[in-house]
Amino acid sequence: MSAVMSTSHLDAQIDITYQEPPGEILDLINVPLTPAVSVDNEGKWMILLTRDPFKTLAELTAEELRLAGLRIAPHTFGQSRSYYYKGLKVKNVLTGEEKAVSGLPEDPLISNTNWSPSYRYYSFTITGEGGISLWVLDVEKAIARPLTEPLLHDVFWGLPYQWMPDEQGLIAKFVDRAMEPPVLNNKIPTGPVVRENMDKKAPVRTYQDLLSNKSDEEAFIYYCSSKIVKVSLDGGQQDILPTDIYRSVELSPDGSLLLTKTIHRPFSYLVPYYRFPFKVQVVDLAGKTVKAIYDAPLSEDLPKGFNAVRKGPRAISWRGDKPAGLYWIEALDGGDPELEVEHRDALYAWAFPFSSNPRRLMKTTHRFSYVIWGNDTVAIVRDSWWKTRRSTHYKISPAKGDGHSEMIFDLNTEDRYKWPGSWLTERNEYGRRTLMFARDGQSLFLEGEGYSPEGNKPFIDEFNLETHQTKRLWQASGDSTYETVTQVLDMAKGSIITSIESPEVNPNYYLRNIAQRSEPKAITEFPHPYEHLKGVKKEMIHYQRDDGIDLSANLYLPAGYKPEKDKPLPLILWAYPREYKDPKAAGQVKESPHRFIRLYYGSPIYWVNRGYAILDRADFPIIGEGEEEPNDTFIPQLVANAKAAIDAAVKLGVADSARVAVGGHSYGAFMTANLLTHSNLFAAGIARSGAYNRTLTPFGFQSEERTFWEAPEVYFKMSPFMHADKMKTPLLMIHGEADNNSGTYPMQSERYYNALKGHGAKVRLVMLPYESHGYTAKKSIFHMLWEIDQWLEKFVKGKGMLDN
Repeated sequence: MSAVMSTSHLDAQIDITYQEPPGEILDLINVPLTPAVSVDNEGKWMILLTRDPFKTLAELTAEELRLAGLRIAPHTFGQSRSYYYKGLKVKNVLTGEEKAVSGLPEDPLISNTNWSPSYRYYSFTITGEGGISLWVLDVEKAIARPLTEPLLHDVFWGLPYQWMPDEQGLIAKFVDRAMEPPVLNNKIPTGPVVRENMDKKAPVRTYQDLLSNKSDEEAFIYYCSSKIVKVSLDGGQQDILPTDIYRSVELSPDGSLLLTKTIHRPFSYLVPYYRFPFKVQVVDLAGKTVKAIYDAPLSEDLPKGFNAVRKGPRAISWRGDKPAGLYWIEALDGGDPELEVEHRDALYAWAFPFSSNPRRLMKTTHRFSYVIWGNDTVAIVRDSWWKTRRSTHYKISPAKGDGHSEMIFDLNTEDRYKWPGSWLTERNEYGRRTLMFARDGQSLFLEGEGYSPEGNKPFIDEFNLETHQTKRLWQASGDSTYETVTQVLDMAKGSIITSIESPEVNPNYYLRNIAQRSEPKAITEFPHPYEHLKGVKKEMIHYQRDDGIDLSANLYLPAGYKPEKDKPLPLILWAYPREYKDPKAAGQVKESPHRFIRLYYGSPIYWVNRGYAILDRADFPIIGEGEEEPNDTFIPQLVANAKAAIDAAVKLGVADSARVAVGGHSYGAFMTANLLTHSNLFAAGIARSGAYNRTLTPFGFQSEERTFWEAPEVYFKMSPFMHADKMKTPLLMIHGEADNNSGTYPMQSERYYNALKGHGAKVRLVMLPYESHGYTAKKSIFHMLWEIDQWLEKFVKGKGMLDN
């Protein structure tokens, strides 16, 4: 029996157990997920990975340590909130035959998947009660076997292992079981925690899960330390490097050297681990130091601004096109975006054996974004600058060095219609991804979404490096389906894999030959997972804001609904604001109208089967032209966006303007609270995992670079907390008790609820135990859906019937 939402005015908390949403919603959320897919480089073998849509509360309530921005499962030395695959199958793409993989344990928790250099093997880890073990799958035989005991260390970002290029073994991080465990939660302090600053400016954002005392420091050292081991395919093991806090370990492309980054003291209580001091060294596979590269200091005092970076070398890594050559970036402006300089960054390279001086390859106009290596004569470098929304692509000649860069594209990052695409890459002889060249060696390839007023039409172009001319090799029609490139198998032959979908057809994979212009051949047949969504109408609608800005949204209507015969429906408007400097770019269409109706735990589309019209992914641009910043007029633009969306739905005859709800997650929750505060457009609101008091994020938030002290009036006007006395519309707030997203810590919802309650507002706060910024446990998600459904039924669909 389902609980009934209280309508009393009691001040105390409500005693309630986990609830389930009504059957119309359960029918949609209780469906298996379509398998994830990975295909080898020849298009012969496909790995199908099955997965569950939910975690259990038991998984969430397992012991967890929160240290220096990390969330650690101490019993496994892994990340505590990892997502896992639950099964593997191997499919022969040519014959269509599928095989279940043998050798796996019952109910495996699979993660960290990767192909071997030759694609003969597929590697992964399995997490169990005793820890994390490394496994390998012989793809053709469909047989999996463990290579190690549960000893892998997987606390930091990235794979905890790497294949040797000769495929004779792997390099892996291992837990050092000989280390003495620390005493956790020691209640007796050795002294106070003291912080000091002497005239040094150190603006920082609102990070969470930071170190806070000496006990935390000792726990960080213990749980983040590992040793480096070489593992053979027969299971043999050879220790390479002793125990240390290895932030990352990267094999050189030829497999002869390791680039290590080891964290060391002093640790910080203000910033996460990735801003701690760390040493960068090159060592050989015998563990001998070849070259000490750099010792990066603690980075607590970055300059203010989105393009601020640390001083000194950064992003030190191996060149993918060389056997053992390093590259890195150094700021030429001290990392300070406020300084006016001709060049922001420099790109350096240093060849093994590192006996000569490093070579500067180029200086960038803006902040360096990435480099894609090709060969001695061609590499592509991209830079970008937030304040101007500009980005430049350059061709450089690594062999010639500084002074030989050539601009290819100078782009407005907001203008999707002119986006040239991304550079295609392929694995080279070292197994590293480098630029994909045409047969003539003078052309590269670009693959992009093909944004247009009619929706996305993905494409592949050939780009001539001499003339800068592009030749379109293929483009999706975009007429009634959305087709996108998922993998290039052999560009010389025109062989690619694409995914094709439509609103009522689940995405499936196809072999396509763009040279022969032949019809695509299906290689998967995933069925429609949502039987109860069939017949639901999806349409991308276009409309304008009162200032002429073009907007769009996805409209969903119940199966069988006919606006010319049926009454207007209650409407749910779901959105997320985005900042722009270019009004024309703000109005561009940002997706295909032919995407499959894919549900996720937080989707508003569930309520189409409860008799609501849904406007999802509605455009909510916040624009600031020239010297004006977008947030200078945040509130009036927010209201104008909402009014335009509602008016469009009412004009179509599908929505009842008196029964409209608005909702959003994170910044969308912030949007929701502001709309209810500053307009009378809505009957109710749903705000999940939001931030409501911007003075608690004083050094910037979202796309706002200015601090509270530079723009106090902006922070005040944009903070719903500051205007709690104006709230007159029922607001449902939901938040994870363990939210670690920067700025949206749970106190934001708790304090806002208290402010609203203090002014007599209709407000309900639901705190989901153990959940973070996004929600993962089945019971949490079901209860969240129940809460939303109850709120909508009471204050939107049933408006006027229950007004107490």
